[in-house]
Amino acid sequence: MPLIKGGRFVADPWRHLGDDEAAEGADRITVSFARWRRERDALIASGVLLGVRLPNDAAASAIADDLGRLALVMLNFPRFTDGRAYSQARLLRGRLGFTGELRAAGDVLRDQLLFMQRCGFDAFAVGGRALAEDWLAAFREFDLFYQPAEDRRPWIMRQREAAPAGFTEP
Repeated sequence: MPLIKGGRFVADPWRHLGDDEAAEGADRITVSFARWRRERDALIASGVLLGVRLPNDAAASAIADDLGRLALVMLNFPRFTDGRAYSQARLLRGRLGFTGELRAAGDVLRDQLLFMQRCGFDAFAVGGRALAEDWLAAFREFDLFYQPAEDRRPWIMRQREAAPAGFTEP
């Protein structure tokens, strides 16, 4: 599956393990949340870079104590109409201070990329149609925002406050 990160398509360096799959020879792995809870200590002791695939019905706080050990958290969008992963992303970035890669996976649509980025996602596992369409342009379609978000872009109120004295809008 194509991966967008840093504003371009990149190869996915992670190996995404099934619940019974061994991590032989891998230097960075992701595991399901269920496997993380079962094998947490052994996975940490393995010395590989770790990521967790958190389902959208799990609380982001369930991995709060382990965020310093995780290099990647994947949040799932089972359907584009199910937005719980947006809330998880905001909690992970804003309240819990997660600084690793935050990846959107599942039913990720082009029209939602910018909003996902604003919530804190910095990587996007997208379908094959993304390669044929100009999905990267989605990040540039809007440059003014009415609310603050996790991407730290200045919002309109902050831009107005920073305007030079005597500036009037056209």
